[in-house]
Amino acid sequence: MNILLINHYAGSRRHGMEYRPYYLAREWQRLGHRVRIVAASSSHVRSVAPPVSGGLQREDIDGIEYFWIRTPPYQGNGVRRVLNMLAFVTGLYRHGRELTADARPDAVIASSTYPLDVFPAHRIARRTGARLIFELHDLWPLSPMELGGMPRWHPFIAMMQVGENFACRNADALVSMLPKAEEHLRAHGLGPGKFHYVPNGIDVSEWTAVPDPLPDGIRARLDQLKRDGRFLVGYAGAHGLANALDYLIEAAKLTRDDPVTYVLVGQGPEKAGLQAKAAGLGLSNVEFLPPVTKSQIPTLIGEMHAMFIGWRRKAIYRFGISPNKLMDYMMAGKPVIHSIEAGNDLVAESGCGVSVPPESPSAIADAVRHLAAMSAEQRRSMGARGRDFVVAHHDYRVLAGRFLDAMA
Repeated sequence: MNILLINHYAGSRRHGMEYRPYYLAREWQRLGHRVRIVAASSSHVRSVAPPVSGGLQREDIDGIEYFWIRTPPYQGNGVRRVLNMLAFVTGLYRHGRELTADARPDAVIASSTYPLDVFPAHRIARRTGARLIFELHDLWPLSPMELGGMPRWHPFIAMMQVGENFACRNADALVSMLPKAEEHLRAHGLGPGKFHYVPNGIDVSEWTAVPDPLPDGIRARLDQLKRDGRFLVGYAGAHGLANALDYLIEAAKLTRDDPVTYVLVGQGPEKAGLQAKAAGLGLSNVEFLPPVTKSQIPTLIGEMHAMFIGWRRKAIYRFGISPNKLMDYMMAGKPVIHSIEAGNDLVAESGCGVSVPPESPSAIADAVRHLAAMSAEQRRSMGARGRDFVVAHHDYRVLAGRFLDAMA
């Protein structure tokens, strides 16, 4: 099968996030399929931008064909990001025949977070006789409405709604990372039998290799905390508003007299404010450390006694969640404190930690004390349940097969 995967933000191990298109493509190629990924040259989630000369640039990455469409750079969620989106969609129309000239696709996947890429993807699929697959990451326009407060009448929201409706009515199949989204999509025109749930996943092979060591400064600090007998609760990832880390800081205040240290590793727009809050509260039990590379994440998590992931109380999560960060925590075999109210909860399903209500510092503090009071063997057993769950249900080898079934 020839697969054309369109994802504005697609990255690779060379470029950084987002990784899902790369891992799926690699597994499909191992199964004998040919995959071509089309992505934008500029993306806010990549750590390394691809070099692009002209309007379209081809690059081979680990045997996968990437085609980069030149788009203007941007920062934040303002007008320039919208222009970046429109440039990518326009580029898909402009270069559609070039993208399929020597590899007529059997399936065309429209997979950008926003739904506008489904229009050129539909055109390519119709011209080549391919099946059109729409991959749903987040519910747009519902997400910017419920999370960002944008009104229904806003032109951007109206445009996204047209895209979502078109995708539901015209896709041959819809692959969703959100397990509870079918009813919403059916209301917007999705036919029966077209919904397929394929969550986010992990490359298990990356966790069986010898992980990269931590930077000396981070290693030395963690070693000192352990020598001091501290119970380490880790967080690794973006420091943004959606990550609800301010409640973790409040939990640190409630446990300031316990032998617990909260280790926050990463970067993001809320980091300075979180540091200021911890300093203002006089907390000596919170450590802010710089980001580490993806290849160092297994080593980092391995040094912790437990991990934290939190969410704000938002209605949009009723459709479910599928966070990559949680997969890392579970694959590392560490107990997880999950502050959540959503349509699904992998921590509760797998029994790999403690789930508590969102936005509740006292509940987080109670969970920390509960895990700290356990024996090391009890925590290992809890963490092992998470690892077994991920291997069985979230290995990209498994997910790639489920996605192929949806395309059949």
